[in-house]
Amino acid sequence: MSFDFDAVVVGAGAVGLSCGRALAKRGLSVLVLESEPHIGQGVSSRNSEVIHGGLYYPTGSLKARFCVQGRRSLYAFLESHKIDFRRCGKLVVATDEAEVERIEAIFQLATANEVENLEHLTGAQARALEPGLNAQAAILSPESGVFDSHGYMLALQGEIEDAGGSVVVSTPFERAEPLPGGGFTITAGGEGGATLTTRLLVTAPGLAVQTVAARIDGYPADRIPEGHFGKGVYFRLAGKAPFERLIYPPPISGALGTHYRKDLGGQAVFGPDLEYVDTEDYSVDPSKAAEFEHYIRRFWPDLPEGALTPDYAGIRPKLHGPDEPQPDFQLRGPEDHGIEGLMALFGIESPGLTSSLAIGEAVADALLDD
Repeated sequence: MSFDFDAVVVGAGAVGLSCGRALAKRGLSVLVLESEPHIGQGVSSRNSEVIHGGLYYPTGSLKARFCVQGRRSLYAFLESHKIDFRRCGKLVVATDEAEVERIEAIFQLATANEVENLEHLTGAQARALEPGLNAQAAILSPESGVFDSHGYMLALQGEIEDAGGSVVVSTPFERAEPLPGGGFTITAGGEGGATLTTRLLVTAPGLAVQTVAARIDGYPADRIPEGHFGKGVYFRLAGKAPFERLIYPPPISGALGTHYRKDLGGQAVFGPDLEYVDTEDYSVDPSKAAEFEHYIRRFWPDLPEGALTPDYAGIRPKLHGPDEPQPDFQLRGPEDHGIEGLMALFGIESPGLTSSLAIGEAVADALLDD
């Protein structure tokens, strides 16, 4: 039969747009549906805008592979599209002797993950790079950086549209019905609501992944992983940024933990922490400043009293709850859920932004490998 589109992607964040771009690059007609009034308003716009090296993830996992591949592709993409970024490097610091063994394990893991140009640093070497830093030892990852994530997503949208595709905002996905001979009928809402048909369907809607999967007729309920909202807040420093490089203590349970970055505007930002919540609440409790100050003084003892101001919050679509092991990215195709032509993405949190180009290519390859 004839379809309105070769592929429909649900979600116009960094990952959904990357999937749309990868499919459009292969000559497919692509439609990306976004429920919000603008692209990238969810998970993709409420994060640290960090380009991760690929240090922390189990060797051979999708997170490890896609982070390294995606990071390499991302720098090339940013350069070619003249999008603002700064390859500032990252220091993973042991703030006391008890943490030295932990960062050594990270170094070994990152080496196995083929992260380039890593260096062991003594505390003195780390302080020579970043005076004022408290470090017994450190790992230097020169490939880490920060970038303009919104400029990146606009460029992805531009590439989709240049290839003849469309990105439609304020148009929430409502349901999908698999057709007997393959393909789907999609019902979309909003002012531009419509019913349309597509041969392929990709779901990458951030926090709404479980809801969207449940609205696909025939998607097995027992194949939809339980989701959790992991909220993280950020505080901004009033005053001069103390360090040029990203500063990361060893990871906390379930996340990378509260870190430091100098953003592209030259200001210092600290965060995120991790708190599990039940609703999309993006408020920042000013009283958390005391907790942040205590944590930050582990690696920056000279943080001035009262210098932190509440900034913003993000929520990550986690597949694990408190004290549970952190799972891998989930790219679930027909071998998992039994529906031909469907790729459903779950648990795309950090390092999803860095990995996005690699995820898009993997999704396109999987759907078209027949």
